[in-house]
Amino acid sequence: MLSTIEQYEKAVQTSASIFIQKTKDYGTAWRILRTISVVDQIFIKALRIRTIQDLKTQKVGDDIPSEFKGILNYAVIGLIQLGMGNSTVEELDVSTTDLLYNKSIELAKTTMQSKNHDYGEAWRDMSQESFADLILMKLLRIKQILQNDGKTLISEGIDANYVDIINYAVFALILIDEGKH
Repeated sequence: MLSTIEQYEKAVQTSASIFIQKTKDYGTAWRILRTISVVDQIFIKALRIRTIQDLKTQKVGDDIPSEFKGILNYAVIGLIQLGMGNSTVEELDVSTTDLLYNKSIELAKTTMQSKNHDYGEAWRDMSQESFADLILMKLLRIKQILQNDGKTLISEGIDANYVDIINYAVFALILIDEGKH
């Protein structure tokens, strides 16, 4: 059996491959997206997962794992955008994009390792429905932070919420890969 880190890296590897392939196809057109637009893209995907879970059927080809991969990649976009400042029409080359992607994933992975230490990998007993709901909750938190002009009194910022979204998506993908979801 693979270790959690190996499973994490395997789940991210597929998403990263999709991200880089799309970068080669489309460039970094996503650089134009403002934070609320990134949040809305993730929201659409998480809500679609929840709808498919509730209805137990789907009519469009993209399956739940594909949507979790999309959520992961949009959350990475969110972190990159926050780190680079204002959204702009600025094309990034593939190697720079890959470096920024990996930097975001390393932040999320380090956070996951720390939380796994303290929580004892409790996520392994969680349902796929909970991951979708928690992602939606994190998105609503980000929307509230944006309404507060990006300020929080005692809570984590937008970046920490994106990191949690990445990790929830990875956890869902790991459990799907294990056949538990």
